[in-house]
Amino acid sequence: MTNAAIPAAQKPALLTSALQTCRSGFMAVVVFSLCINVLMLTAPLYMMQVYDRVLSSRSGETLLLLLLIALLALGVMGALDALRGFLMNKMGAWMDGHLSGTILSESVMAHLRRGGLPSVQGLRDLSTVRNFLTGAGIFPILDAPWAPIFLIVIFMLNPWLGVLSLLGALALFGLALVNELVTREALKRAGGASQVAMSDAEAAVRNADVVEAMGMMPNLLQRWHKKNAEATALQTIAGDKGGGISALSKFLRLFLQIAVLTLGAWLVLRGQLTSGGMIAASILMSRALAPVEQAIGTWKMAINARQAYERVVAHLALAEQRAGGMPLPVPKGRLTAETLVFAFPGQRDPLLRNVNFAVEAGESLGLIGPTASGKTTLARMIVGNLQPRAGAIRLDGMDVAQWDRSDLGRHIGYLPQDIELFAGTVRENIARMSEGEPEAVVRAAQLAGVHQMILAMPKGYDTEIGAAGAALSGGQRQRIGLARALYGNPRLVVLDEPNANLDSEGESALMRALAVLRQAKVTTVVIAHRPAVVQGVDKLLALKDGTVMLFGPRDDVLAKLRANQEQARAQAQAAQAAAAGNVAGGPAA
Repeated sequence: MTNAAIPAAQKPALLTSALQTCRSGFMAVVVFSLCINVLMLTAPLYMMQVYDRVLSSRSGETLLLLLLIALLALGVMGALDALRGFLMNKMGAWMDGHLSGTILSESVMAHLRRGGLPSVQGLRDLSTVRNFLTGAGIFPILDAPWAPIFLIVIFMLNPWLGVLSLLGALALFGLALVNELVTREALKRAGGASQVAMSDAEAAVRNADVVEAMGMMPNLLQRWHKKNAEATALQTIAGDKGGGISALSKFLRLFLQIAVLTLGAWLVLRGQLTSGGMIAASILMSRALAPVEQAIGTWKMAINARQAYERVVAHLALAEQRAGGMPLPVPKGRLTAETLVFAFPGQRDPLLRNVNFAVEAGESLGLIGPTASGKTTLARMIVGNLQPRAGAIRLDGMDVAQWDRSDLGRHIGYLPQDIELFAGTVRENIARMSEGEPEAVVRAAQLAGVHQMILAMPKGYDTEIGAAGAALSGGQRQRIGLARALYGNPRLVVLDEPNANLDSEGESALMRALAVLRQAKVTTVVIAHRPAVVQGVDKLLALKDGTVMLFGPRDDVLAKLRANQEQARAQAQAAQAAAAGNVAGGPAA
């Protein structure tokens, strides 16, 4: 599903529920806006009464009474305006808290299952919507529908003034529509280009070591400037068009005020209007047209908020396709693959084809094969991070892709190829970003062989490791990642090249941990290139080009691999000998 607009009938249930919850608040804001705009009549009516009654009667009591009434009306208007802003802030904050967790979850899953770049654009979009709802840009849009109130009062003062004001309002409204038509597409394209440029900038920052070490900064800056210039050019085009229309609307509004004063003065000279009515009509005209002009000025913000809202709807719709199921019993650990086929969206050739295997509860499986044979992809499918195009991975008969993640996660330990730790303490990272029971944390660390290493840190288990584990070496991150995988007595442990960054001490600790897992009858899947790690496994699965080359008991698979290697070596030697014989016999022939 793309980030396109979704019809109202297809809005996600979570968003629909949030909007329904806020409905009473929105209705109150609408009523407050009506009352505020009615009370905006205070100033012109006060001025008209002063000109027409107080000055002619020279009554101080009337002036004082009018002043008290005006102060009361303005006080109520100010209170309603403050309350309206308070309600909008509260609703924006509530919607952010209600929806942000689901959108963040969808952003994580989008990166996992659709192979996209890691991005939190969904949270940015939600923030854009919230800022628009709670900012000053929303109020002209809320006030604009009540402009007819002021036009009606102007008609009551004099029909000719009413006609002039109505024509002016229609002209400004027409400019607002033109502004929408001429800037919408440019702003939409500018937003997309800006997102691409921002993603490139984030990727450069994430890979700062590589960028700086190999002098890639000039090339990256050149690419980024090109994409950023495209976004800036589109924004400039939209800004120029919108700015021109905004300037024209300002000119038209000021001209209309002069026209109303001129027409009002002419009507006063003819005795068809009082001088107070002339001044009041000018103020009412200004008030009627101000929200329309301000809405034109904030139109870019409104369009950005609307586009962000459409993307939020799309994020929530995708998230609700993965509704969680009921919790299931603790699995024993039997793992099966049934005719697996996998490819990322948009890929024509599958990365895995017709993969089948079965591992009994408590057994260990080694995944071996050349680079790009599909080992890591299969490991990600085993833990449920990737959904197959066909077939299924089952744990105790249940499809792991359909198992509720919060429930399944308690029973799985996973050490990915790229170790990612989080900003926090060592204890929190081992406990999977929870506080964790101290005994369980220490037990996992001891099983991974990192307990003494952690105790040697400045604050032990309470040592802050920084964002992404920046304060640790690669080997330390891998060993703490292993402890995290072993936390909580999982029934299935998947380790993707767990010894890639380990020294001899770390590898010895890993081998001890694997032995303990075998004794505890924990089903274990290990991906490794070094033979030592797979020497103790029960079964081996050899992949090549995304298909199963060999599968079975470890010794049988290793024997077949050795036989295949010897056969290939013999064939190569025979080919070399034949080639040498052909070269030697060539001149004699």
